[in-house]
Amino acid sequence: MTTYKEIFGKQIKQVSSDPTDAGAEGQVWYNTTAGVFKTVLNVGAFSSGGSTNTASRGQSGFGTQTANIIAGGYTGSYTNRTESYNGSSWSEVGDIPTNQSAGEGAGTQTAGISFGGEVAPKSLSITWNGSSWTATPNMNTGRQYLAGFGTQTAAVAAGGSYPAVNATEEWNGSSWTTVNTLPTIRYSATGVGILTAGLIYSGSPSAPTATTEYDGTNWTAGGDLLYQADGSSASGTQTDALQMGGGPVSSLGGSSAKYNGTSWSATGSMAAGRAEGSGSPSGTGSTALVTNGSIQTGPTSHPAATEEYNTSIYSPVAATWASGGNYPGSQSYFAGMGTLTAGLAAGGDVPGASNVSAEYDGTNWTAGNNIGTTRRNLAQAGGSPQTAGLIFGGADGSVPATYANTEEYNGTNWSTVNAMPLARSGAGGLGVQTAALAIGSDTGPLNGTTTSEYDGTNWTAGGALSQARNNAIGVGAGTQTAGLAVGGGPNPAVAGKVEEYNGSSWTTGGALPAVKEKLGTTGIQTSALSSGGSSYPASPGVLSTSFIYNGTSWAASATLGTGRYAQATGGNATSGFVTGGRTAPGTNATEEYTGEDTTALGYKTLTSS
Repeated sequence: MTTYKEIFGKQIKQVSSDPTDAGAEGQVWYNTTAGVFKTVLNVGAFSSGGSTNTASRGQSGFGTQTANIIAGGYTGSYTNRTESYNGSSWSEVGDIPTNQSAGEGAGTQTAGISFGGEVAPKSLSITWNGSSWTATPNMNTGRQYLAGFGTQTAAVAAGGSYPAVNATEEWNGSSWTTVNTLPTIRYSATGVGILTAGLIYSGSPSAPTATTEYDGTNWTAGGDLLYQADGSSASGTQTDALQMGGGPVSSLGGSSAKYNGTSWSATGSMAAGRAEGSGSPSGTGSTALVTNGSIQTGPTSHPAATEEYNTSIYSPVAATWASGGNYPGSQSYFAGMGTLTAGLAAGGDVPGASNVSAEYDGTNWTAGNNIGTTRRNLAQAGGSPQTAGLIFGGADGSVPATYANTEEYNGTNWSTVNAMPLARSGAGGLGVQTAALAIGSDTGPLNGTTTSEYDGTNWTAGGALSQARNNAIGVGAGTQTAGLAVGGGPNPAVAGKVEEYNGSSWTTGGALPAVKEKLGTTGIQTSALSSGGSSYPASPGVLSTSFIYNGTSWAASATLGTGRYAQATGGNATSGFVTGGRTAPGTNATEEYTGEDTTALGYKTLTSS
C-alpha cells in the first residue's frame, strides 16, 4: 500500500488510456479520455483458462498469461511434450530432446530456456526459439526442484536438490558460470525477475517463508512470505511479484500473495490448491496464469486445468439520477414508499385532493385501487414489501378538514384501521406497517413537536421533538427505534436541523447542508438520502440538490434532473426514486437514484497511524 510520504509532492499522471499493467496497489492516474480518476487496489481474482492437452506436474514453463510455454513434466511417467498457450487454448508444439521433469524455465514464448530436472543429466540446459529446442552447454551443478529466473540470454539457477545445494549459476547466452551462493541450502523454492533484479521465495528445508533478493551479484533478505509455499508458481518482477499455490508437503494451498519489493500481502485464491504447477514468470504481478501441478498430497492428481489471475482497473462510479416511468398524473403532496423496483404512492394534490394510488416496478407505474379517504399532505410508512403500505393524516384541500385517518395496503386494497390520536396534516412518517412513526404537523402550534407510534393496531404517544416541524412531508427516514427527522418548517433554523430517534427520545444529528422543507428522505438512520425540497422561505425556488447521510454528517450527492418539492419518495440511500412534486407548477416525471459504487469496487479508506 502506498504511503503518504511516498506520494507527497508528486503529481497524478494524466493518460489517455489506462495502463496495461495495473499491478501497483494504490496507483492513481487521471484518464483524460474518460474524464475520471482511476486507481488499482489489491483485488485480484482467478478465473478458468484453457485446459492443457496433457495433465502433469513438474513441467518447466515461461512466458506470459497470453503467450506461454510448458515443457516436460510427470504424468505418471516422465514426458517430453511441449505445449504453447495463446491466451485461450493450448496446442502441442516441438518436443524437448529428452523426457524431463522438475526443471526450471525462463524467457518468453519465442525465446526461452529450460534447465535442470530429475532425469539424467540433471544439468541439462536447452533453449527454445518458438518452434524447436536446441541443446546448449550444461550447468555446472546438476539439480532438480531448483529456482530460476531471467531471460534466454541472462538467466539465474539457484538451489535445488538431490543432493540439496545452495549453488547459484548465471547463464550468459553461451555458458553457465558459478557465482555467489544462496545464504542457505534450499530446494522447491520459486524464482521470478531478471538477472540483476530477481528474487526467490520459500523452499525446504530451512527457508519455508524466506524471500531472498538478487542484484546480479549478491543475495539479500527480503520480506518474509505469509506462509510456506514450496513448489508454488510465480509471475512478475522483483518489485511486483505474484506467488500462486504451493505449500508444505502435507497440505497444498490455493492461496496467493503479492510482493511489492518490501512485503507480501494476500490476494485472491485459486479454485484448487496445487504445487509444482507452471506460472508466467515473464508476466506481471497483476496478469498471470498457473497451469497443471499436483492438487492433492499422497497419490498425486495432476490437473490439466489452467487458472488466470487478473487485477481489474477500477474507476469510481458516481451517484446518478436517471429518468424512470412517468406517474399516472401530475401529483404533489402525496405519499411515497417501497423500493425502486417495488414502489407505492397514494393520495396527493392534482390540484385538488386525490384518492388514487399506483405501484412502480422500476420501469412503469400501474394504477391501483383508490384509497378510502381523499386527501393531500399525508404521511406514509412501510411499502417494503410493496404489499404492506401505510398512510395516515392529511387534509382535504377543498374544505378546511384535517384527518387522523389511517389506512393499510395489502397489495390490492386499502383498508381503514385505527385513527391517530390527533388529526395531522403536513406530518412526516417513517418505519413499516407494523411499527411506524408520525412526526410533527401543520395543525396547531403545539402539534409540530408531537410524535405518535403505531404498532400495527394502535397509536400511542412517542417522544417529543426538540423543535416543532411543519411542512414536514418527506422529512422522515429509518425505523421506529432508529429514526431521522430531516428539515421541515416553520423557519430556517428548523429547515436545516436533523434529529435522531432511539425509540423514546430525540437527539441532535448532523445538520443538513441546505435549508429545506417539503423534501424527500429515505433510507435508514445511518445511511439516508435527502433529495429536492423547497428552500425556506419558498421564494428562492425549487431545489434539485441531494445529500447522503452516514449517521454523523451529510455529503453532497448527484443532482436531480428536475428540481422539485412535495414529491413522493421511496427506496434507500443506494437505490431509490422520486416521482411527481411541485416544479413550475408540477410534474409527473420519475427519477431513479443509483448511489456511488463503493462496495463492489473494493475501495479502501486511508487511515493514519
